[in-house]
Amino acid sequence: MPSLPSSLEPYWRTSVELPSFPKLEEDIRTDVAIIGGGISGITTAYLLAKKGVRVALLEADRLLNGTTGHTTAKITAQHDIIYDEFIQHLGQEKAKLYYEACMDALRFIRNTVEQHDIDCDFMEQDAYIYTTSSDSLTKLINEWKAYEKLGIEGAFVETIPLPIPAKAAVVMKNQAQFHPLKYLMKLVDTVVQAGGKIYEYTPAADIEQGQALTVVTRDKKRVTCEHVVICSHFPFYDGGFYFSRMYAERSYVLGVKIAETYPGGMYLSADTPKRSVRYTTMNGENLILIGGENHKTGQGVPTMRHYESLQSFASELFTVTDIPYRWSAQDLTTLDKVPYIGNMTADTPNIYVATGYRKWGMTNGTVAGLLISDLILGRDNRYRDLYTPSRFYADPSVKHFLTQNIDVAKHLVEGKIEVAVRKPEDLANGEGAVVTVNGKRAGAYKDESGTLFIVDTTCTHMGCELEWNSGDRTWDCPCHGSRFSIHGDVVEGPAQRPLNKIEDYPS
Repeated sequence: MPSLPSSLEPYWRTSVELPSFPKLEEDIRTDVAIIGGGISGITTAYLLAKKGVRVALLEADRLLNGTTGHTTAKITAQHDIIYDEFIQHLGQEKAKLYYEACMDALRFIRNTVEQHDIDCDFMEQDAYIYTTSSDSLTKLINEWKAYEKLGIEGAFVETIPLPIPAKAAVVMKNQAQFHPLKYLMKLVDTVVQAGGKIYEYTPAADIEQGQALTVVTRDKKRVTCEHVVICSHFPFYDGGFYFSRMYAERSYVLGVKIAETYPGGMYLSADTPKRSVRYTTMNGENLILIGGENHKTGQGVPTMRHYESLQSFASELFTVTDIPYRWSAQDLTTLDKVPYIGNMTADTPNIYVATGYRKWGMTNGTVAGLLISDLILGRDNRYRDLYTPSRFYADPSVKHFLTQNIDVAKHLVEGKIEVAVRKPEDLANGEGAVVTVNGKRAGAYKDESGTLFIVDTTCTHMGCELEWNSGDRTWDCPCHGSRFSIHGDVVEGPAQRPLNKIEDYPS
């Protein structure tokens, strides 16, 4: 069996040359400041710039280097087994609106690809949710009944084209897939051609409210504007306690080459652990994307075991000839599984948020761009109430709120009482672990040359203790999903401040 690659770079980023943009070096004025350069931020900027609105997009790192660049790039309204659940908790009308919003997003992407003649490997595919377990069969039958109630184009089948002993599957017809970065690069080019400004390595730190809004960057540069759109995963400016209303999950992907002919289609298991299978084209041949192994950030087994489990699954299905790529992504889930898109709070009419897409960012991020651009332009949008962040459903929101925050408290306590027995000098080259430094808990990583990087493992967000992520070589928070590099820099929020470094340890 081919060995797992050491590189964590996703296929999408290795197959294109992305443009570079300057860091913001001076105060500016604009109509709309957009924070975050993923699909929702870029789509919002594209739609507004085409209407003559002045936009400035601020990206904390490189453009398209976050979750959007690590997606498997499905464009689908089939977001796992959700429609039966939505009918029960939100009602049939809202469940149908969710489906229609996702299909509107798919049509928008298709039309945009055709309008600009974008070479982004866009192709229609049927999407399947299958089960190999009798335990999930009832859920799948109920999901099909929900499809019928909502008028979703699909079918209930007993077999699938993959060599998997499925007991049944629900098919959603005429969904799609594409190369996300090739698509978004055209939108970025359109924004720039329309006069929009894009700044990389420009993390936002605060918003000052007054007659106008002012985004203050971490380097104290100021962007004065009428509207602020926050598309930065966890909102960097949290006026609505979003950190307590969402939880972060990591998932994993292998890009593999196989000897067999791939039958087409996009597949997701209804069972646990989750398994996702689809393909993309790479240099004229198929690259099979094997995904799954979801778990809450900072929790679970050592990271490499997740990749090894996907490797074993791939070898059960196909004759794997090579594994050139592996990567992981982080996604946020809201209390009721519907994204938060709209005004951040009722008291902030010109500050908007778009987050909580679960693992379906291509459709939900596009929905966000369409909805928020309408709100800023003063146009009606029939999905506004469905996605409004101020909504709250007693069932399931109360239950999930309590469950998630009890879990936070549990990990906060466990981290504080954990006793580390290893010392930094005990680590092998290329190894990271929780260690003891001067009698206190710390995190150490020893690189391949033997250099130690030691940080305080107390998360700068709310004080939870971080855990080592061996697969991505990061320090991850099991409470709210913040992630930090071996140097202590913030990789993912909601944390805004880096970790304290321990530099007085003898090497």
